[in-house]
Amino acid sequence: MPSKRKPYSRKIVKESFFASPLFDFLSPFRPVANQWCAKYIIVLFALIIRCGVGLGSFSGMNVPPMHGDFEAQRHWMELTTNLPLSQWYWYDLPYWGLDYPPLTAYHSYILGKLGAIFDPTWFQLGASRGQESMDLKSYMRFTVLLSELLLYIPGVIYFAKWIGKHRGQTPIGQYIAAAAILFQPSLILIDHGHFQYNSVMLGLTVYAINNLLDEYYAPAAICFVLSVCFKQMALYYAPIFFSYLL
Repeated sequence: MPSKRKPYSRKIVKESFFASPLFDFLSPFRPVANQWCAKYIIVLFALIIRCGVGLGSFSGMNVPPMHGDFEAQRHWMELTTNLPLSQWYWYDLPYWGLDYPPLTAYHSYILGKLGAIFDPTWFQLGASRGQESMDLKSYMRFTVLLSELLLYIPGVIYFAKWIGKHRGQTPIGQYIAAAAILFQPSLILIDHGHFQYNSVMLGLTVYAINNLLDEYYAPAAICFVLSVCFKQMALYYAPIFFSYLL
């Protein structure tokens, strides 16, 4: 008698980045009962990579008279902590005039005040231009890491977990998706190599999207407005919110 064969059924793989090196690297955590350790390993590796990039030079280093975006960010800390609010957007515009929205200015003000506790000479008005000491560089690099750790990284992990749960992914699959976002090289190179604070803008945008997913529309609007108020480039993501409302 001919043998009965079981009908072939194709199992749909729902895991993100299945059969990728990232999946192979993190999938051994699948049988672990408490998979929270995978999350912290991902965050730790993300921070290590960022620190490694930060050990290198930045754009404009030792290149007078403008010294690149590192000097621009340092200069904004200098002028916001030494000048009245009315002069922030008018002081010496040819030399890295403050041209980002107000939330960036207040961000610079807070970081400048904190930095002055360690060394007031870092942000002396006019006298500290072009300063590139190792202590100052270490502090500035740390502020980028801290800003990203507080705003961008938690938002990305929440987003990956929310999407993963609604797609039926395992917890490790959700963390693999988060790792793919956090290890994205362009943001690492721009913020921690070239020197910027784009992670603040992106973090606020991600929080806005997360609130949309949870149907908290007022917090979503607040987060997106704050994102635009930090950097006008956040307007690139405005179609997300228009399409959601439509």
